[in-house]
Amino acid sequence: MEHDDIDMIGSDTNDAVELDDMKKRLKDMEDEAAALREMQAKVEKEMSSVQDPASAAASQANREEVDSRSVFVGNVDYSCTPEEVQQHFQSCGTVNRITIRTDKFGQPKGYAYVEFVEPEAVQEALLLNESELHGRQLKVTAKRTNIPGMKQYRPRRSNPFMGARSRSPYVAPYFFSPYGYGKVPRFRMPTRYGPYY
Repeated sequence: MEHDDIDMIGSDTNDAVELDDMKKRLKDMEDEAAALREMQAKVEKEMSSVQDPASAAASQANREEVDSRSVFVGNVDYSCTPEEVQQHFQSCGTVNRITIRTDKFGQPKGYAYVEFVEPEAVQEALLLNESELHGRQLKVTAKRTNIPGMKQYRPRRSNPFMGARSRSPYVAPYFFSPYGYGKVPRFRMPTRYGPYY
């Protein structure tokens, strides 16, 4: 009997320690949940400010102002560095930033954007159209402002080597077809050999 009482006392202290551990873990979890709620509120606030029409209009106006001080430079040599492009356009005015576009592998795409501090430098830079850099003739034009959602629509061109396919479902003719039901004679253009038609 006495041994049972000792075990009960020991288990009470173990239960108390476990209870304290559980309370501590619960408090940690509540603190973490509060921190997550705070972070989520901050992100939602930033997202709503991005979608705010007034700030979107302000950022669009800012983008147009920057684009009015920038030029597009085409046919840039792939080995050109931003410093060399800056040196080439230094005579036009103070260069604020050079952007040489690259593909997903980090290889240059062959064109760049030059942003000047003053808008008057753009007219000077346009005079450098067809000037040479690294043995290549540069194409310099004023940078246009990209308007989101205004992608130019290009209709699909028909391929003369593919058969004329219509997207409408087949409608049976009202007259008797000498070729059989649903059969239409195919007239091929005598162009070149195509193994699949």
